[in-house]
Amino acid sequence: MKKAKIDPQTSSSCGKSKKRQQPRANSPAYKGKNKGHKGSNIFESYINLKEVSIGLKQGELIQGQLRINPKKYQEAFIPSPDGARDILLDGIVARNRAMNGDIVVVRILPRDQWKVVKVDIEGKGASVSDTQKESVVKTAQKKTDHMPWPVDIVEDRSCDLDKLARKMQNTTLMDTGEHQEDSSTPLEILQKTAKVVYIVEKKHSRAVTGFLKFLPDKPFALFSPVDHRVPRINVLLADCPQDFRSRQADYTYTLFICRITNWPANSNFAEGQLIKTLGQAGQIEPETEGILLEYEVDFSEFSEEVVNCLPKDLPWSIPAEEIKKRKDLRKECIFTIDPATARDLDDALSCKVLPDGNFEVGVHIADVSYFVGENNALDAVASQRTTSVYMVQKVIPMLPRLLCEELCCLNPRTDRLAFSVIWQMTPKGKILSEWFGRSVICSCVKLSYDHAQSMIESPGKTFTPEELTPVDPAHRIDVIHRAVLNLHSIAQNLRTQRFAEGALRLDQSKLSFTLDKETMMPQGCYVYQYKDSNKLVEEFMLLANIATAKHIHARFPQLALLRRHPPPKAKMVEELQELCNQLEINMDLSSAGALQMASYFCAGLPGEESFNHYALNVPLYNHFTSPIRRYADLVVHRLLASSLNCGPSFELSMEDVKKQALHCNDKKTVSKRVQELSAELFFGAFVKSCGPLDADGMVMGVLDLCFDVLVLRYRVQKRIYCKHVKGLQSFRHRQVGKKHELTLLWRAEGSEKAPIEQVISIFSLVEVQLKADAAPMKYSAVLKRPEENQPKTKKC
Repeated sequence: MKKAKIDPQTSSSCGKSKKRQQPRANSPAYKGKNKGHKGSNIFESYINLKEVSIGLKQGELIQGQLRINPKKYQEAFIPSPDGARDILLDGIVARNRAMNGDIVVVRILPRDQWKVVKVDIEGKGASVSDTQKESVVKTAQKKTDHMPWPVDIVEDRSCDLDKLARKMQNTTLMDTGEHQEDSSTPLEILQKTAKVVYIVEKKHSRAVTGFLKFLPDKPFALFSPVDHRVPRINVLLADCPQDFRSRQADYTYTLFICRITNWPANSNFAEGQLIKTLGQAGQIEPETEGILLEYEVDFSEFSEEVVNCLPKDLPWSIPAEEIKKRKDLRKECIFTIDPATARDLDDALSCKVLPDGNFEVGVHIADVSYFVGENNALDAVASQRTTSVYMVQKVIPMLPRLLCEELCCLNPRTDRLAFSVIWQMTPKGKILSEWFGRSVICSCVKLSYDHAQSMIESPGKTFTPEELTPVDPAHRIDVIHRAVLNLHSIAQNLRTQRFAEGALRLDQSKLSFTLDKETMMPQGCYVYQYKDSNKLVEEFMLLANIATAKHIHARFPQLALLRRHPPPKAKMVEELQELCNQLEINMDLSSAGALQMASYFCAGLPGEESFNHYALNVPLYNHFTSPIRRYADLVVHRLLASSLNCGPSFELSMEDVKKQALHCNDKKTVSKRVQELSAELFFGAFVKSCGPLDADGMVMGVLDLCFDVLVLRYRVQKRIYCKHVKGLQSFRHRQVGKKHELTLLWRAEGSEKAPIEQVISIFSLVEVQLKADAAPMKYSAVLKRPEENQPKTKKC
């Protein structure tokens, strides 16, 4: 089950228009600008580093990472250091030229500049008990997603509970975008706001894709970014294509990449330079290149210096002296299970029955650290890339393909170097002993997930060689089949035990595509099915990661590169539990319910006391099983080798490990976003070529003017704005407890028919149509008119 990510931004009003408007200096978005002096700046000057240091120590300033609402770019937020609701930066001037992802220092604004938020709770009843009074105050304090502590009631600073409770019984309705209020005034609450006074680190690349517009009588052109969170940019005509002035129309749909070089304090617009002309918008490759450049993904070819770090005599064979240093497992029944199209096979499994009825189970990971020496050119580029980036039509590898697909690839019937973790365990998965070490293996077969799934689903079947990929004749197919079945049985027990102890299921739906081999355009799409064979591999990879984390932390408590998943804020869990209870959904959120992202960190640094991986519900965890595509795993391999005295001593300092951990975190976030954008790009192309597409949807969030729909067949989520729904006569919004509802009134069709009422609330089922937009590769979800005889609201 996919866990919904709760973002404080999603419960605020979605805004009145999707059309981008660049605010003027005198607009509300620029409130707070300096006044009183002729020619005064729009943005304040940054304070100096000394003032930052003093302010942070004294608690007058707050440091955090800026997040800009992608659907309402005037709003930005930073986390509150006390774990309370996020702090709002209201308007572009408050951001002071900081961009999404930047590490900033902010100053909380005076209370009279905090934002007033109206709170409306539906309720009935003439009398209110003291307990109810206290309850409604707590409800008010929880009401806005970005609520700071403490809160003040604007209407009544003395906070008369009788008056407050009755105010909260009022109902506010939204009808065609306008509030309709009864005779009582809604409760108003102050929300803490801040402004940026210093940029600690510019995490945003300052590069962005977009379009050029010619401005008559100006020495520059106007660059409009596709990402509305980035300001429009003035680009000197001298930096534009030579014929841009004379052939402006030819460049209307040309996609460029531009980098901001300066943003003057006295201008709404940034200044920048064109980096590259990408090509026509709406074409896969220009759009893909734009994504990679904007997110600073290094997709250049590996240099000769880097490639020269690898063996030159091919085909390469393991030196005899190296084999002597390792555990020789080449005669064991070891095999890989991967997607059928995988070329970088970096993990393998083994399982054999012991005389006492227990099992010897092995996880064998490609020994990348043997080929990637510390501090050479290959290590330098890998430590900068930190991860392979997976897009729909290609992979941007962390390491050269010679290493990924040959030297370290665990191809069948080929001797390969590995790092192995071998356990003796009971059929229930209880570990009796474990061994870590460098090894030599020889995989006997490359199984796909489908092969392994067939073996699991047909335990009594005799598989023929023609049904599998080539198998090493030294190992019988029935022995391999039995090993898969035993692994599956143990994995089921391990999985059951993990969930019983409080671990989370974090299954992520993945949209996959079938591509035309010549054009690489999408011909079809489907949601990847996560089967028992996937779960089998996952369980033993998790087990190996947990085991190596414990081992390395015990030997290098100061240097261990671990991975943690923080617990959710208690307040968010309480609110989610309250919503689930109201919706009559039985969900236990008392244990793992993590909502934050997992991250790498160095165990020995001060302040790093919490090591738990909350989602997995384990005290120690790291990444060990994918060194071909993750640099963090390579660092863990080096630590493991050093701890076992089978490799060079680990020479990085705590500060070095910390810096690398932070860099890995940043690049992993980028990789995930690029992967999402690639899927969005291809799905947009699919809708354009194959749409319109009719599909069922499930409502995942309701705001006052719009709602979000998960299109079930394709696992994509789109926002539908009520005022853009054709055929709608009116709509109104209300909230009952934690549950938001939109009531849509559809116009009558024909003189004898009555209007149709449709209620939209979380988990409602709706029918939508996906249609291509005029903008290249963009599409929208259109709400379809409900049938007259169907219920007002459909539930899953």
